[in-house]
Amino acid sequence: MILILRLIRESIVLAFQEIVVNKVRTILSLLGITIGIFCVISVFTVFDSMENAIRKSIASLGSNVLYIQKWPWSMGSDYPWWKYWQRPEPTLSDMHEVEKRSNLADAVSFMVQVNKTVKYQNNYVENVGVLGISHDFDKVWKFELSEGRYFSSTESVSGRSIAIIGADISTNLFPGGDPIGKKIKIFGRNIEVIGIITKEGEDFFGNSNDNVVYLPINYFKTLIDLRDLGSTIIVKAKPSVTNEELRDELTGIMRSIRKLKPSAEDNFAINETDIISKGFESLFGVIAVVGWIIGGFSLLVGGFGIANIMFVSVKERTNIIGIQKALGAKNYFVLLQFLFEAVFLSLIGGVLGLLIILAMTLIISNTTDFTLVLTEGNILLGIGVSALIGLVSGIVPAFTAAKLDPVEAMRTGM
Repeated sequence: MILILRLIRESIVLAFQEIVVNKVRTILSLLGITIGIFCVISVFTVFDSMENAIRKSIASLGSNVLYIQKWPWSMGSDYPWWKYWQRPEPTLSDMHEVEKRSNLADAVSFMVQVNKTVKYQNNYVENVGVLGISHDFDKVWKFELSEGRYFSSTESVSGRSIAIIGADISTNLFPGGDPIGKKIKIFGRNIEVIGIITKEGEDFFGNSNDNVVYLPINYFKTLIDLRDLGSTIIVKAKPSVTNEELRDELTGIMRSIRKLKPSAEDNFAINETDIISKGFESLFGVIAVVGWIIGGFSLLVGGFGIANIMFVSVKERTNIIGIQKALGAKNYFVLLQFLFEAVFLSLIGGVLGLLIILAMTLIISNTTDFTLVLTEGNILLGIGVSALIGLVSGIVPAFTAAKLDPVEAMRTGM
C-alpha cells in the first residue's frame, strides 16, 4: 500500500512537471482528450436535460390515464393516416356510456378544444385555447386554482355560462384588476369568470394552462357543433388497476358502443403517455450513438497525444529508469509509474473538458428558459473515460520503459 501511494504521488508530481516544463506540447496533446470529453459529455448533458424535461411534461399528462381518441399517437414516418381519417370522433354519448359501464375507471371526462379570441372591454387575447370540459375534468387533468373555484355539478349539468381562465389570460385582460365575477366575451357571448388557474409556465412541448379558458361542456356545445372538432375521452384508472387492464376493458366497451363485429378493426384509438416515452427513448438512443461517434474521434486523437507524451517522457528519462532498475526497482514499479502518469495526464484533459461543460450549463441555464444540469453520472462517466484513455494510451510506453536494460538505459542517457 505504501509503495502504491508513493507511486501515485511521484506520478502526480511527474505529470505536473511535464505540463510545467513542456507547456505547449502537453497542452496541445491534452486538447484531444478535452475536446473528446466535451463532445461526449455535452451531448449526454443536453439530452439528459431534455429527457428530464420531456418526462416531466409527460408525467403531467398522467401515467395512469388513458385517452380515447380518433387518432393513435405514434412517432415515425410510417404513420398510416389513411386508415384513421374516416374514423368517428368520440362523443359525449360515448363518454357517458364508458362512465356507466366501466368498473375499473376512477374518473371519466370529456374534452374538446377550439382556438378563439377572448375579450374584456378594450383588452383582448388572440388564439386562446378554449376547452369544453365535463365535470370530472379536474380529477383526470392536473391543475390548481389560485383564485376562485371550480364548476359545481349543477353548473356543469345545466351548462351555465361560466369560465375558468389561465394566469396569462387574467394578466392580459385584467391588468392590476380582479377577474372574479367579471364577464369576458367569447363567441360573442358574455361569460362570467369564476376561477383563475395558478401560473405554471410552458412544458417541453409548449403546452400550458396559462393561456386557456375552461367552459362547461354543456354550455360549450351550445356555441359550436362538437362534430366539427377533435374530441377526447380521458379515463383515469383506479389506484389498484394497471393501464393494461383498463385498456382491455375500454376496448371492449368502445367496441360494444360502436357495435363492431368480432372481425372488424377498432375504429378508435386508446392512447397513453408510455407511447411518447418509448418513442423518445429510441430517439435519444440514436443520438447517444452519434455523440459517441463524434466524441470518439477526438478521444482517439487525444489517446495518440497521451501516447506521444509518454514515449517522449520515456526517452527523456531513460537514464533515470536505468538508475532506478540498477538500485533494485522491479519492472512493475517502472510500469506502474508511467501508467499512473499517463492516467493523470489524461484525467487533467478530461477535467478541463468537464469544467467547460459546467460553464456552458451555467451560462445557458441563467440566460435561457432551458435548464441544463451536469449530473453526477455524467461527471463520473467523463472521469472514467478519461482514465481509461490514459490507461490504454500509456500501456505501450510504460511496457517499453519497464523492459529497458539498466546498463543500456544508463549508457543511452549519458
